Amino acid sequence: MSTAAETLTTDLVERFTLKALVESCLVLEEGIATIRDIDLGMMAGAGIMPPPFARADHEGLDQVLARLERAAAEWGEVFAPPLILRRLVAQGRLGVKSGQGFFPYARPDAGFDESPVKLETRGETAIAWLDRPPANSISPEVVEALVKVWEQVSASDRVRALVFASANPMLFCAGADIKAFTTMDEAGGRQLLDRMHGLLRDMERSRVVTIAAVNAVAFGGGCELAMACDFRIAAQSASFGQPEINLGIIPGFGGTQRLPRLVGEARALELNLVGDPIDALEAQELGLAHRVVPDHELLDTALAWARKLAGQAPVAIEQIKRVSAVAELDAGIEVEKQGFVTAFTSEDAREGIAAFLQKRQAHFKGQ
Repeated sequence: MSTAAETLTTDLVERFTLKALVESCLVLEEGIATIRDIDLGMMAGAGIMPPPFARADHEGLDQVLARLERAAAEWGEVFAPPLILRRLVAQGRLGVKSGQGFFPYARPDAGFDESPVKLETRGETAIAWLDRPPANSISPEVVEALVKVWEQVSASDRVRALVFASANPMLFCAGADIKAFTTMDEAGGRQLLDRMHGLLRDMERSRVVTIAAVNAVAFGGGCELAMACDFRIAAQSASFGQPEINLGIIPGFGGTQRLPRLVGEARALELNLVGDPIDALEAQELGLAHRVVPDHELLDTALAWARKLAGQAPVAIEQIKRVSAVAELDAGIEVEKQGFVTAFTSEDAREGIAAFLQKRQAHFKGQ
């Protein structure tokens, strides 16, 4: 290829890449779609890999801004840097290298680099990053990692608020790892349930405030983890659901107990029996989500809440949480655990899980 042809090709790629980001930003600014949906659409519909927002984050938003300013001067105002890009750079949100750009990125503490739940401490606040690709599914390994993070945080003399967030910009947590569950016997299953429930109840009784920053999908165990937090901040792209019924089983990490306490018995029964998800706005209307914010503001909002709450009196926080809890929850959880074991060991559960793994329609017989 000649030098002239190479230069032309480079210019075309540069123009295309920059224009894709500019148009994506304009779609975002006009409220047509969320960051997640735009990047997904660009990958699935246009075959752009990596998609515009993720690509910009990895390059560095300050570097992208400089490229756009040069492009606008050379090729015209259609390449003028979008307002949202200028604002993020002004805020110091430069992408991967700063820990946050269009998407947030984990910068874990020493010893948590390889964990499926990474702890990042920021003074009086901390972040527990769910990081088990591809779906952040809850497995025995993840439960132990969650316990380790919680033990570290609750033993700290400094951390007063913990944010649960996802290192995967496309989802929060898709639920339990069904394959891992199928390898466990009844005793192992009960032990896992006890371990997870013990963790969630410790969180609810603790003087450490917990906040779930829910981006995109929070299904099954992911929704149950979020419900056990003191607060739930949802991105516009977020959706919540308890789809266990579709596998012939029931929620096992508190979904039959916490959901009615948050949204009311009738609506919770519908969500648990039908299994369909709800979007972020409906979750807020029902009381499941406290706030709904644009995707790119999710972590900032959750951390702002965390900083505010970290400044409150720890003893008062602990007592308010303890006396506000419904006394029957423990009894309800015991009933749920018994019901989960009954459902999970049924023929219908075996059929539902097999159908799920084989990607076919389940045929339940009520056995």
